[in-house]
Amino acid sequence: MPALIPTDHYGKVTWLGSCATNSEVRLASDPVQSLEVGFAGPKGEFHSGLTRMSCIRVKDQYSEGTEIRNTRQLSILSAEEISLITAEMGLDEFNPGWVGASIVIEGIPDFTLVPPSSRLQFKDGATLTVDMENRPCVSPGLEINKDQPAKGKLFKPAATGRRGVTAWVEREGTISLGDELRLHIPDQRAWPHLTT
Repeated sequence: MPALIPTDHYGKVTWLGSCATNSEVRLASDPVQSLEVGFAGPKGEFHSGLTRMSCIRVKDQYSEGTEIRNTRQLSILSAEEISLITAEMGLDEFNPGWVGASIVIEGIPDFTLVPPSSRLQFKDGATLTVDMENRPCVSPGLEINKDQPAKGKLFKPAATGRRGVTAWVEREGTISLGDELRLHIPDQRAWPHLTT
């Protein structure tokens, strides 16, 4: 029996971005027309690599700076959720590059809530595996303030539950603006012992 269920939910790529290889000094990503993704992530990009150094998000599992598998190769956001963030922040528009986005898609409802281990499969076969929700932090506020002074502090509360997901490359390929993708979700029931 298949472990992944193809859904009738399709998305379309509306924005692509790449973080320069020296992005330890800058969170922002710059718009691109396509991303070539290999098993280590987007080629020639700061977040690429089969491994990465652990960060505060996994502090209960590893001391900061421990080398771990890189499941944060891409940051994927929803155009619909960006619209909600934009409205709540009182902005006319929101630049996905401010938050280091790799991909923005439209068409999948409540995108931030898609289950971990879901697949986003593109027509050419490129496939991304969702790791988990990308929790908002205060760092994007510094980039936002460069273009929208004093608005950066509004990002974290506006983006809670809407920040999208992180993902890693399961099958290599090229992702381009306008590409269609299909959501596949794991055939797994919720764990009944979760108390928090």
